[in-house]
Amino acid sequence: MSNENEHRRDLKFGLVLTPRGSGRGWVQQVRDVEGQGFTSLLIPDTLWTTSPFPALAAAAAVTTTLRLRTWVLAAPMRSPAVVVRESSALQLLSDGRFELGIGSGRPDAEREAEQLGVPWGSAGARIKQVEQVIAAVRERIEPVPQIIVTAAGPRMLASAGRTADRIGLALPPRATEEELLATVARARAATTGSVGLSQQLTGLAGRLPIWLTRGGLDPVALAGTPGMLNGDVRQMADTLLERYETTGIDEFIVPGELAEYFAPVIHLLG
Repeated sequence: MSNENEHRRDLKFGLVLTPRGSGRGWVQQVRDVEGQGFTSLLIPDTLWTTSPFPALAAAAAVTTTLRLRTWVLAAPMRSPAVVVRESSALQLLSDGRFELGIGSGRPDAEREAEQLGVPWGSAGARIKQVEQVIAAVRERIEPVPQIIVTAAGPRMLASAGRTADRIGLALPPRATEEELLATVARARAATTGSVGLSQQLTGLAGRLPIWLTRGGLDPVALAGTPGMLNGDVRQMADTLLERYETTGIDEFIVPGELAEYFAPVIHLLG
């Protein structure tokens, strides 16, 4: 039992949430997230959602323990100097609770780069941009925020292994158990020290966020994938504990729409 309790203390839980409606509503949402026991609040970085930095600054003002993360910042969209400036402000306003989630950009983000008037570049160039931003943040911000790099392919995983405090496993919703384990193995092989691993969950007990259903996915099709947690609260909690023990994944990230369904799992593992 003591070993299981230690594992529970090691687990972390992030929630991906986007401000909608009003500032007052956002503040209440953020307070609810902290009250539900989530470790980190994650805000996407896209042109069709609220800019993450001001949204996280508002969240910092009404919370005390919740960590605040970009999820994920696309490195080609901003220069290292811009990221340093914004990250430094958030690290100050949050009393050191900011986490820089960063990656080389989603496959469909090239169009956003065109709208912003910034070059997209090759995969190699974008990976280099990630490394340049991280180096600038580590050099110029005190205290240095935790750096979380999303990665799946060999080159990005190798880069993350050199630069990140934590690796977000960038797997598609349909990824199989074998693909998850293979990606974990590649991530471990790429790192030399103690680096955390994060997995973004797809759904819970037959529920999916709206953005996935609009993309043509359904819970039945994803029922056997590691991103979909099945069963009751106890069974979902046991699945996470077992996954932590077998893979070392110590952070699980939940879609914002499913927060109320996952909160009992956090309570059970708390």
